[in-house]
Amino acid sequence: MLTRDYKLTITKAGKIDKDIDVRTQMSQIFAEGFAQWLGYFSKDKSILSKAFAHMFVLDQFYVAIVDKKVAGMTACTDGSRLSVRLNKKELRKHLGFIKGSMASIFLKKEFESPYEDFPANTGSIEFVGTASDFRGKGIASQIIQYIIQNTPYNDYLIEEVADTNIPAMHLYEKLGFEEYKKKPIPVKIAKRNGINNLLSLRYMKK
Repeated sequence: MLTRDYKLTITKAGKIDKDIDVRTQMSQIFAEGFAQWLGYFSKDKSILSKAFAHMFVLDQFYVAIVDKKVAGMTACTDGSRLSVRLNKKELRKHLGFIKGSMASIFLKKEFESPYEDFPANTGSIEFVGTASDFRGKGIASQIIQYIIQNTPYNDYLIEEVADTNIPAMHLYEKLGFEEYKKKPIPVKIAKRNGINNLLSLRYMKK
């Protein structure tokens, strides 16, 4: 948890004052946290950050602010609304024509495909990330708890967590999420990124 030296505020990203470059800071967190998945497009996290800064639908994200810095972020949707929208021109601008085009095709399918048979009255927890300077201080835990306490859903799902992401799994289990589905990764892809399964988790309000 944070020490008393920190004053933390959790709010919707779309409500942040303009003097805080929330989109840039969120994209830095995204580039750090998802580097394992994005390495094909660029090994340079600063390039990844610039390439994906455009994509966040700010009204779907909750952010933790500490001293005008985005300490962490998490999206929560109803399973039908998008939390990110990719722009092909922006991706090509920063990743180059070929890799930018490929990112638009493959990541658009990954990030923007609607859920099938998403249960009613359920929140989808997405893009959980913490800034490197604030890791280990309970930021992600506080944001998720805030979402559960301040949104109207009865159940919450976190889809496709890598089985190698042990810290995330420990966090979600500590918060009361339970695994309900396992999706094996194709062998060729598993050998490349080291991930064997994607796990889906569920939390039910008591």
